[in-house]
Amino acid sequence: MKLVLDAEGHVVLKDGNPVYMDQDGKEIALDAAATLKTIKRLNNEAQGHRERAQEYAEKLKPFEGIEDPQEAALALQTLKGLKQKTLVDSGEVETVKAELKRSYETQLAEEKKQRLKIENDFYNEKVGGQFARSKFINENMAIPPDFVEAKFRNQFKIEEGNVVAYDASGNRIYSATRPGEIATFDEALETLVYQNPHKDQLLRASGATGSGATQSGATSSNKTNRAQFDQMEPMQQAQFVRSGGQVTD
Repeated sequence: MKLVLDAEGHVVLKDGNPVYMDQDGKEIALDAAATLKTIKRLNNEAQGHRERAQEYAEKLKPFEGIEDPQEAALALQTLKGLKQKTLVDSGEVETVKAELKRSYETQLAEEKKQRLKIENDFYNEKVGGQFARSKFINENMAIPPDFVEAKFRNQFKIEEGNVVAYDASGNRIYSATRPGEIATFDEALETLVYQNPHKDQLLRASGATGSGATQSGATSSNKTNRAQFDQMEPMQQAQFVRSGGQVTD
C-alpha cells in the first residue's frame, strides 16, 4: 500500500486518518487508534480460543495411540489371552477371531464418531460463530448470515488454532491494514465478497442500512417458506432478500 497525496504533495486525510491505496486501487483510511483497540480485542478472543482449543485437545487425548488398526487388534488379542486360550483349547478358533474383530470394529467406530464430533464442535465454535457475529455481514450484506456462511464457509480453515481464509485461487488472504498479518474474519470476508462475480447481488444496495433495511415497495406479503427459498438459484435468493422478501419456517 502507498499513501494517497493531494496535488500539493500533502497526505490525504479522511476523518483525521491518513488514506492509503491498496494494490486493487481501493482507498483505505487507516485508523491507528482503532487498529490498536481491535488488536487488543482480538488478543482477548484469541486467548479464549486457545483455552477452548486446549480443552478439546484434552478430550482427544484418550484416543491417542489407535492410528494403527493392526497394532490395536494385536493389543486386544493380548489382553484377552486367557479367554482366547480357553476357546482355542475347546476348538472355537473362529469364534475368537469373530469376537475380537467385532469388539475392535465397534470400539473404533465409536472413537471415530466422538473424534469427529469434537473436531466439528471446535470448527463451529471458531468459524461458524463468526458469521453470526460479523459486523460486515450485518452492515453490508443483502442476505442473512446463515446464507453467507453457506456460500463462504469452505474458504475458512483452522490452522494452528487460527482462522485463516483462502481466496478462490487458493491463496491465503492477508490484512490490508496490517501488512504481513493474516486478515481478520471480517477483512477476509469482505475480500471474498468483493472478488465474487455476483457481489452486486450479495451486497446491500446503497442507502439501505441496518439488518432490517429493505428496498422501497416491499410489502409484508412478499414472503415464502424455507423449502421454496432453498429451491431458488443463489442470485434469485439474493434478489428476493434485497427486495424485502421474508423467509418463514
